[in-house]
This record gives sequence, structure tokens and C-alpha cells, in this order.
Amino acid sequence: MTSSSPGRADAVDTLTGGPRLGRVRRDRTGPRGRGGGAPLPLLLPALIGLAFLVLPLVALLIRAPWRSMPDLLSSSEVWQALQLSLVCATAATAVSLVIGVPLAWLLARVEFPGRGLVRALVTLPLVLPPVVGGVALLMALGRNGVVGRWLDDWFGVTLPFSTAGVVVAEAFVAMPFLVISVEGTLRAADPRYEEAATTLGASRFTAFRRVTLPLIAPGIAAGAVLAWARALGEFGATITFAGNFPGRTQTMPLAVYLALQNDPEAAIALSLVLLAVSIAVLAGLRDRWMTAS
Repeated sequence: MTSSSPGRADAVDTLTGGPRLGRVRRDRTGPRGRGGGAPLPLLLPALIGLAFLVLPLVALLIRAPWRSMPDLLSSSEVWQALQLSLVCATAATAVSLVIGVPLAWLLARVEFPGRGLVRALVTLPLVLPPVVGGVALLMALGRNGVVGRWLDDWFGVTLPFSTAGVVVAEAFVAMPFLVISVEGTLRAADPRYEEAATTLGASRFTAFRRVTLPLIAPGIAAGAVLAWARALGEFGATITFAGNFPGRTQTMPLAVYLALQNDPEAAIALSLVLLAVSIAVLAGLRDRWMTAS
């Protein structure tokens, strides 16, 4: 006949005879919270990675010509590029909303053969080099392109090297961000609300407009902000498909590239403008990405 001390009994599970996992977990975490302290083999590369990402931004702020910043940003070329960037990014986001939200609904709610392949094709611009995307747009929508020749012959519409071409290039690279965000929100939303609306006599489109859209509005807003920011910073596809013509196709990233060759201080000033916009986008998405779970 064996006996155990009260302290020993507290650490033994009454059903299995093994140690109580809850007590062991509390002992491991300790008073410092979940996970305790970070081990040095993980902490050191984590700090190096943080420095690698933050140091270039800090260097940009250090080397910024703060005294001459008002003069650099008040030139007509800068304001033309900024205005064109804002207009084209907003137009590209609107295009993405009109055709991207229905596409996300199709991927999330409708079962059809090859849906995985369609999803892969939709997300392909995320990993496709932007210059390759611009070349692909030229092959499709250029004057001698697969579709562009018919647009030119039938409607007299020429997209390359025009402001409309900037919108098309930006929408091509930005819309996948919207589609992914909205599709994820749709998959998280309960489809029984739509089914209940249809059983009460509403059409599928009415159920989507009156029930689904209000449910997924936060996801649409987040996706639209991401798409807008991606469109604002687009460079490769824009310069390949639309060119770099001041006042017509020269957006802020293109202006930064051109200024870097002739006036580095102006390039830094323009870069700071885009950096401020990016920070504003992150601030707008703080509830989605900048809060602890």
C-alpha cells in the first residue's frame, strides 16, 4: 500500500494517473505570459529581420531634404503625377469592385468544374512579375493584340500609352487583392442567411444585394483599400503597357524613377509621399492587421 503527499496528488490526473496538463502548461508559461521569453536562436534572426525591413525606411527619413521639401513638392510635374496617380488608382479600384466582387462571390459560393484552376489564374498576377503582366496586356490589348485589334477597328479604342491604359494596368495587378479579401470574407459568412432570403421569395441577386453585401462590407472595404494602395504603387506593368508620358501616363512611381536619375532629392521627396500614403493605408487597416489575436 503506497501513499502520496498532497502536493504529489495535486499534480496527478484522477482519471489517467498521469500529470495534469493544465498545471504543466501553467508552469511552462510562467508569470511572463504566453510562451515566456524568446530563445536566443530565434530572437537574434528576428531582430535582424526587423532591422532589414525597417532600416531602409529610417534611412529614407534621415536622408530626406526636409528644408527643400516644400519647393520639391510644389512643382507642377509632381502635382500632375500625384493627381494622375490618385485618379487612376481610384478608377482602377472602382473597376476592380465592379468585376472583382462578383468574381469573388462566384469562387466562394458556386461549385463548378475547374474552380481551383480559375482561382489560381485569378491570383496569378500576385506572383507574376509586373513587367511580364505589362507585356501580356500588350499582347492582349495592344493595337495588334488578340482583343486590341478589334477594339481599334470596331470602336476606335486604343488603350496602350494612354491614361485608360494606366487604369487597365493598375486594375490588372490590383484586383486579385480585392478578390482574395472578399472571397475569404464570403467563406467566413454564413450562407444560411442567403438561403433563408431565397426561401422567402427573394431572387439570388436580391439576396446578394440586401443580405450578403451588408455582411461582407468590411471585407470589401479592406480589399478595396489594399487594391487602391497596390494600384497607387504600380510601376512595372504601367511603364510597359502605358509608357511614361508626363501629364498623361506618368504616375508617382514613374516620377520617382525618372527623378532618381536626374534629381535624387526630388526622388526622395516623392518617395516620402508614397510612404505616407502606405502608412495611412496601414492605419486604416489597423483593426485587421495591427491588433493582437
